[in-house]
Amino acid sequence: MVRRIVFWGGSSQALVLSEALDCTEFVLCLVVDREQIASPITGIPIVQGRDGLERWLEKNKPTDLHFSIAIGGTLGKDRIEIADYLISRRLMERSIIHRTAYIAKTARVGAGAQILANSTVCAGVTLGRQVIVNTAASIDHESIIGDGAHISAGARLAGRVRVDKFAFVGVGAIVLPDLVIGEGAVIGAGAVVTRSVAPGKVMVGNPARELPSGQAGA
Repeated sequence: MVRRIVFWGGSSQALVLSEALDCTEFVLCLVVDREQIASPITGIPIVQGRDGLERWLEKNKPTDLHFSIAIGGTLGKDRIEIADYLISRRLMERSIIHRTAYIAKTARVGAGAQILANSTVCAGVTLGRQVIVNTAASIDHESIIGDGAHISAGARLAGRVRVDKFAFVGVGAIVLPDLVIGEGAVIGAGAVVTRSVAPGKVMVGNPARELPSGQAGA
């Protein structure tokens, strides 16, 4: 059975998700972006923001319409808010799992999660809602990933790690066992985390150290 799906977000994340739809029952029918941009995917229409989507829904009157949030980076809270809005418009929140990803039978995957190419979700792992496990990332046994968190490409989380909601683990970062990454914390690319990280902190380097607040946007 073919099901139609909408992507919210016209960035490169939409390209990644579009490829991940191969060999699934979902067919992309629309992209929504807050900016007025060209569609990132040839042949797929794009509309601007909520107003554009509302007009499209009124014109097409679709049924059985699904969605995925094609927004990566540190915008986990935005992903949740957009998902709530789309659910209010009677679209259905769907996870996208790439055909090459490995997910253990005992893992639990929350609504709207994205588990992308060559990534690994091991035994007893719990993924919250709107979590991104990006290309070739690995989450080891019994780890818990909170709502809206993003585990970037090539990141490695050891066993029993807890990543709280909206946190971001950068490309190629390593988190050692039994640590906690607090809500909204950011782990920089390539960082090696050897101790738990408080909420909202930005950590960089090997071993990871806190980046002073004045440098966080540098």
